[in-house]
Amino acid sequence: MRHACTAGLLGASTLALLACGGSSGGPVVAANTKASLALLETTDLHTNVMSYDYFKLAEDTSLGYERVATLINKARAEFANTVLLDNGDTIQGTALSDYQALINPVACNQSLAIYKVMNQSKYDGGGIGNHEFNYGLPYLNQVTGSAFQVDGVSNGSTRCAGPNFPQVLANVYSAKTKAPLFNPYQIITKTLTATAPDGSTVQVPVNIGIIGFTPPTILSWDKRWLDGKVYTEGLVETAQKYVPEMRSKGADLVVAISHGGLDNSSYDPTMENGNWHLSKVPGIDAMLIGHSHQIFPSATSTVAQFNLPGVDKVKGTVNGVPTVMANFWGKHLGVIKLQLVHNGSKWTVDTTGTTVEARSTQNADKSYVAVDPAVASAIASEHAATIQYVKTPIGSTDFNMASYFADVGDPGAIEVVNQAQASYVAAYVAANLPQYASLPVLSVSAPFKSGFAGGSDFTDVASGNVAINNAADLYLYPNTVYAVRVQGSDIKAWLETAATRFNRINPTLSTDQALVSSYPGYNFDMFTSPDIRYEIDVTQAQGSRIKNLSYKGKAIDPAAYFIVATNNYRASGGGNFPGLDGSKTIYASPDANRDVLINYIKTTKTITRASNGSDRSWRFTPVSTAGRVTFKSAPGKLALATAAGLTGISAINSDDGSGKNLADYAIDLSK
Repeated sequence: MRHACTAGLLGASTLALLACGGSSGGPVVAANTKASLALLETTDLHTNVMSYDYFKLAEDTSLGYERVATLINKARAEFANTVLLDNGDTIQGTALSDYQALINPVACNQSLAIYKVMNQSKYDGGGIGNHEFNYGLPYLNQVTGSAFQVDGVSNGSTRCAGPNFPQVLANVYSAKTKAPLFNPYQIITKTLTATAPDGSTVQVPVNIGIIGFTPPTILSWDKRWLDGKVYTEGLVETAQKYVPEMRSKGADLVVAISHGGLDNSSYDPTMENGNWHLSKVPGIDAMLIGHSHQIFPSATSTVAQFNLPGVDKVKGTVNGVPTVMANFWGKHLGVIKLQLVHNGSKWTVDTTGTTVEARSTQNADKSYVAVDPAVASAIASEHAATIQYVKTPIGSTDFNMASYFADVGDPGAIEVVNQAQASYVAAYVAANLPQYASLPVLSVSAPFKSGFAGGSDFTDVASGNVAINNAADLYLYPNTVYAVRVQGSDIKAWLETAATRFNRINPTLSTDQALVSSYPGYNFDMFTSPDIRYEIDVTQAQGSRIKNLSYKGKAIDPAAYFIVATNNYRASGGGNFPGLDGSKTIYASPDANRDVLINYIKTTKTITRASNGSDRSWRFTPVSTAGRVTFKSAPGKLALATAAGLTGISAINSDDGSGKNLADYAIDLSK
């Protein structure tokens, strides 16, 4: 970077355009100087450094930072000027991140594996996502090299190793100091290779302001870590406060790094996906968004948030602001090429020359770009240690515990999770909460891996030895066990919300109808107990689908109380289930659901279909349909449905045409 005129290094044409002085003492840029600047975005990496699935102990070429790093290198070769930024949800999500956070905690003087490779790629800045808070504030403080002034965090005389780039977050504040937890924004000075009015090439500075936002809903999702320690403010009012300040301090451009999606419903400071409203704040030149694990722009996208008024899914703009969302797990690189023109006093964005795209690591022929070998070599020891850790055997199973057919009734990958949670909570209540000792203890869980990312995105634990990686496959997230005290009416409302997973089926239609909606699989909570029985009538409207709900053979009493074991996310409001807002929690455990599951399997030793994978609490209300009712799963898995005792399932084809290694199946709802 150059911050002053240096005659000996500048050509004559350049000297004619630059003058020393000005208010900052830096160079003055001639009017009509033009440059392009490519903003490069990664988002929702979730510590997928390698193209590797630690659950399956196998390569997965469809993901991994080591492949998106190749796209970064190519973009830097293509564009004269680049700024590389990360959107957040970076430090959590794989066995590697759990190993470094929980099993063999990274030392103060060591960088996280994901930050090591990002440092290697020379990121210019990054934001903070909601999952950054999953391991607690002391851990986040350490690994980001911060000095949080919050209760429960102690800071020594030396800051720990963090990333070599600034991280920004403007809308999360310390309850103790009322100041932002991180720097709300940073102004980065870059030297651009530009074109002068006379056609010559010149080197000129630009000040790029980056400001970060995260979903205010972190206060519910990670309440156990954050309650009373931090508070949030809404995206719009935060931006209205800081963007003018950034401009007054010399920011030529303002880039919002906002970990969230788009929602045009009435603005609320607590809304999860407030970027549609954020885009309307004056002074924001570009938005890098994420959180939703989607691709934007995409001309063919059917995702609701990209088909809102003011959203151009072809050009990649939101209310006129260039915007990109680069998918997740290192599958894409977001590229916003800003065309800049200097008017003699400031840089402006020429929107007619600005382009937005999300570049895939998958080539047109369905192959994937080569890995950047520097990535694997940088974290070889961490990768090997994680593999060794996840191979640790803890028990065995006599059946394949899989979620390929969880949407149509197979509890094989879910019941053991529910059993572990219920056993854990029941023991705690008996020992510590005598006032609730007479209440039944139930449990709900969901198929966390249900094909969203393609045919490999399903839980699949083969029969035989069960190791730690298998437990991580069965329970994907680093949640902690929570117990809520609810009434029968709450349980019905809970299940009605979960049944949003399904589209409404019209029995008279002769054409194919898709059974499963876009409602996330991780919110499809279900019981897997012989004590609970219920039907889901998919011919009915949402909110009117749960039929014949019973407990121990009798219609459930709406006024009766039950204890339900779940996780901190759900108990604290995650998923917007009626009545679950934290107020019904009777036990907020410090123990992770996954650890509880591991201990349960260690104690049980032998997992069997008969005892741990066949108790299906629910079924579809029988109905005959004129046409086929279809759903998607991985190809070639029909035998697993049969082994699980499911009837009426048939395979339609082995490739649904999405390019995600998914197949089409049908279910006969009359059986």
